Amino acid sequence: MGFVIATVNMKGGVGKTTLTVNLATCLAKHHQKRVLVVDLDTQISATLSLIAPQDFAKARKGRRTLNQLIDKAIRPHRHAKLAIQDVIQSYVCSLKGLDLLPGDIDLYDEYLVSEMLHQEASREETPNFSQVWNRFEKLLIKSILEPIIDNYDFIILDCAPGYNLLTRSGIVASDFYLLPARPEPLSVVGIQLLERRIAKLKESHKSGSSLDLNLLGIVFILSGGLLGRYYKQVMNRVTEDFTPTQLFKSRIPMDVNVAKAVDSFMPAVLASPNSSGAKAFIRLTEEFVQKIAAYKNESENNSKKMNLANLE
Repeated sequence: MGFVIATVNMKGGVGKTTLTVNLATCLAKHHQKRVLVVDLDTQISATLSLIAPQDFAKARKGRRTLNQLIDKAIRPHRHAKLAIQDVIQSYVCSLKGLDLLPGDIDLYDEYLVSEMLHQEASREETPNFSQVWNRFEKLLIKSILEPIIDNYDFIILDCAPGYNLLTRSGIVASDFYLLPARPEPLSVVGIQLLERRIAKLKESHKSGSSLDLNLLGIVFILSGGLLGRYYKQVMNRVTEDFTPTQLFKSRIPMDVNVAKAVDSFMPAVLASPNSSGAKAFIRLTEEFVQKIAAYKNESENNSKKMNLANLE
């Protein structure tokens, strides 16, 4: 069973999509992992970082985007011919192990969601819209991914900035979340805001099975102009608020090649593999793999301790 990982930040323009697609590519290329990128953002940046616009247009015309799967979840009684296996694009960027679930510029109709949930709540003996909403939020992305989760080592969700339904549902469906940030004063505010939102999300989903969600790490993606006094100020604040294990040591430097890669519709690690940015992503991916391995070892040790305790 693969790990589901959300790349998320309340603030836009922090390198969220850049982190998602380059990490996914490095996992497939350098670590022979099976990776699926899921684009949950209507800006479809992750989609257009892995396939050309004409290929996206074909997918959209053939109704082979995430929109169709969400629509199926919202209106389950409608006859839908396409399953998630039909929508996923394999071998994107001609790379074995790297797949994409394309996003869409129109992912769902908020009115249809509200109407469906109100109808569901009214059918219950003690109508509770909040409870029905939380249940739908918890199952939306999780149920879409369930048929294929065993096919991948990692499923990485590129979440939209802000805190909409799909971002919340993506976070709820995840085992971990990655938090990309810029070394700017506002980044500290964004990080703290996200942590508070996730704490509230865990609280709202306490009934039933609780959320087993952990911060895998904060990744700093450097930007120009504020790398002097502000840089140290921000890093000191973040160091105070988080443990060393919650911070990635690898940081992505300023590199024009990372930005230029967007024009070639492929990640920087493929478009400019010898650039400083690409090499930094390779180091970051190695650290990522180590963090996941440490988590697996800790989980296995905890399971053994529980089994021994039960035997006693």
